[in-house]
Parts: sequence; structure tokens; C-alpha cells
Amino acid sequence: MELNKLRQKLKNENLNSIFGEITKISATSIEIKGLKTGIGDIIKLISNENEHLQTLAMVVEIKDKFSYLSPFSFIEGFKIGDRAFLSDAGMQIGVSDELLGRVVDPFMRPKDGKGAIEASKFMPIMRAPIDAMKRGLIEEVFPVGVKTIDALLTCGVGQKLGIFAGSGVGKSTLMGMIVKNSKAPIKVVALIGERGREIPEFIQKNLGGKLDDTVIIVATSDDSALMRKYGAFCAMSVAEYFKEQGKDVLFIMDSVTRFAMAQREIGLALGEPPTTKGYPPSVLSLLPQLMERAGKEEGKGTITAFFTVLVDGDDMSDPIADQSRSILDGHIVLSRELTDFGIYPPINIQNSASRVMGDIITNEHKLLARKFKRLNSLLKENEVLLRIGAYQKGSDKELDEAIAKKDFMQKFLGQNPEESFEFNDTIELLKQIDTSIAMPNNQNLGSSNATLPNPNQK
Repeated sequence: MELNKLRQKLKNENLNSIFGEITKISATSIEIKGLKTGIGDIIKLISNENEHLQTLAMVVEIKDKFSYLSPFSFIEGFKIGDRAFLSDAGMQIGVSDELLGRVVDPFMRPKDGKGAIEASKFMPIMRAPIDAMKRGLIEEVFPVGVKTIDALLTCGVGQKLGIFAGSGVGKSTLMGMIVKNSKAPIKVVALIGERGREIPEFIQKNLGGKLDDTVIIVATSDDSALMRKYGAFCAMSVAEYFKEQGKDVLFIMDSVTRFAMAQREIGLALGEPPTTKGYPPSVLSLLPQLMERAGKEEGKGTITAFFTVLVDGDDMSDPIADQSRSILDGHIVLSRELTDFGIYPPINIQNSASRVMGDIITNEHKLLARKFKRLNSLLKENEVLLRIGAYQKGSDKELDEAIAKKDFMQKFLGQNPEESFEFNDTIELLKQIDTSIAMPNNQNLGSSNATLPNPNQK
């Protein structure tokens, strides 16, 4: 058995006997000569003075006889003349069912101290998205256990949704609620470019330390730009591994913005022209290469994906936010104003949308959701009049109804992170919006400040 493992390792890490040498080193790139390379080839760099000093890099540009590399890790200690080998393995990662319950880096190396992970299959990091004619129709509801999303922004199995928010609004908390409450058998979480402190905090606080059906791929902010960039693609490859087994996978990535910033670093170092907010053109072309790999494929499983987007200064016209909205099948916008009112999760239902919701819910559900949004919008439009007492009851019958049901709607939108709701129970609660007078004591609604006497509460 040990001999077979060794053979497999040698097979996938074989280095060509021909090697080149480093001719130039800068803080972000390395120039080599002596190797016939192609774009995307993986190069292993080995120090002549210390063979234990090794790192991987990728070919990102070729000029004449020189190849330009972007390293996966820091390059301190390397010198001009050090050897460069072309790796036969290419851009592949070893995956297996042993990844479940583990925290790993983009190369599937353990970060949780629980020992090595044996690979049963090697998956390419870069793959073509699902062919358009092989995509299955999204026809089934994907419950996430969050009332606001299930009732008013219903997600479908195989859908791609974005969570847009500024810093400190509550993205991580909402992500944790979706991962904990989702019934998906496999969950893949990619934490890209986040602070190292947030990783154990997310696992313990947001997930409650329960990782039995979850794989967490981590590339922190102190990792190289290339590691952060390909960390997202590696995580998607892990999700595809389970999808090819016919399983439904929940994929969550935090965040697309850090991923785009990593490509911005790489692109600018290679001399790409900066465009809006300094992002080079390659960033905008890279987003669909990642996002379009999620979805529903005929004859296989599904990947239902949630991508968080950090909007700088709550500016929804940010180029990354704009491009992401155009690719995704819906967007969930978190509002800083709602956090000021103590409503958590602070989902702005007026600015959010699910593009497949109308195809997967009943007509009754559709009418209830429309009425809820209509009444909530009326309250927002007339907020100033109501606060100064300028509105006279009876002037607008529909606004009177909205005022009567204000407390119900606020309680419906609020939910504690520890609470979970079954989809059918959420729809039953939503039906209260259609009553002539809102129930005065909605004890079974739950709120951001109250616990739920609900049989499905976790």
C-alpha cells in the first residue's frame, strides 16, 4: 500500500530532467530562461544553496526566450542562477472524500493539524464552465433556513447568488446561517483574502465548530496574489469533484472582491493598463470563468453558489459589484441602515432579487411575496410623513394596511443566527401578510432580539 502511494506521488510530481535558471527577481515576478514553457505551466523553483528552499510558480507571460512567473508563495532567499523545473503535473490538486471536515489551503495541504489527506483523484484547477446546452433547468427550491431569503428571495438548486455588502454589515454571520441551515449534503466554503483571525472565528462562532459535511479552503490576506487567485478556482474544483458524484453541493465564497484584487496585483505587475478603480481588463474576464462553473449539469449533481462581494463604501456601482450582478442569477443586498434599526440579517428586500424565484415557487407564494414587498416599500416611501405625524389615517387604504402590519413585517425580517426555519413553516408565516389585520402578538415569528419557540429551532 505504501509503495502504491509513493508511485502515485511520483507520478503526479514528476519533474523534467531539463531545467532552466532564474535570470531576474522582483517582489512580484520572476524571470527565467532555458525552458520551453506555455502560459499556465507550473514551474518548481529550487535554490542551489539550500534544496529545502523550494516554491511553485506559474508562467503568466512569455517574451522571446524568457518566461515570466508569478509565485504561489514568498520568494525570499532565491537568487539569480537558481534552478527552475517544469512540472509535469500541471495545475492539478489531489481530492478525496477525506476532505470533508477539514480546513486546507488551495493545494489541499491541511491547516488544521489533523494529518495528511490522501488523494483518490486529481482534478484540474482550471476547467471550462458548464456547456450552455448541458445546463439543467432550475426547478427545485433550495431552502437556506433564513426567512427573508426563503420567503422573499427564494433560491433554486443550482442557482448562483451574490451577497453584496460593505464592511462590518454582517456577511460572515449570514454565510454561517446559510451553511448551518442548508440541507445540502456537501458544503464547500472558500475564504479568500480574509484576515487570518477570521478563519477560526468563522468556524467556531458562525458554524459552531461543526464541519462534518464541510470543506473549508483558506487563502488568507498574507498569502501571495497567485495563491489568493487560484484558491477560488481550487475550491470550485473541490465542489466539482463532489458534483461529479451526483451530489448537491453548496458553494460559498468570501469574497469575490479579494479575488479580484489578487488578479489586479498580478495584472498590473505584468503591465496591463488599469481601468476603473485600477482594475485591469483581465479581472472582468476572470469572474465569469469562476462563477459559470457553478450550476446544474445534466446527468450530474449541482453546485448552488453564494458569492459575497465587498462593496467599497457601500457603493453598488463598484465595477466588481456591477460585473458580478450581470453574471449571477440574483443578488442579496445587505443594508447598513437596517443594522442601525437592529434588524439582522439586514437584507434590503427592495434592492435584492432572485432571478429564478418566479419559476420555482407556487402562485400563492408569489402573490404573498409581492404583497409583502409592496407594503414594505410603502412604509419606506412614507417614512418621513409617518415620523412627523403628517399622515392622516384613512387617506390611503393600502398605506393603512402597511402601518397595521409594520410590526409583523419587522419581526419577519429579523432572525437570530441560532434560529432555523423549515421552508414550509416560513411560507405559513408569510401567509399572515394577507390577513385583514396583522396578528398583534406574532410569538412564533422570532426576531433578532428574541428566541423562537419553533419546533425547527436549532
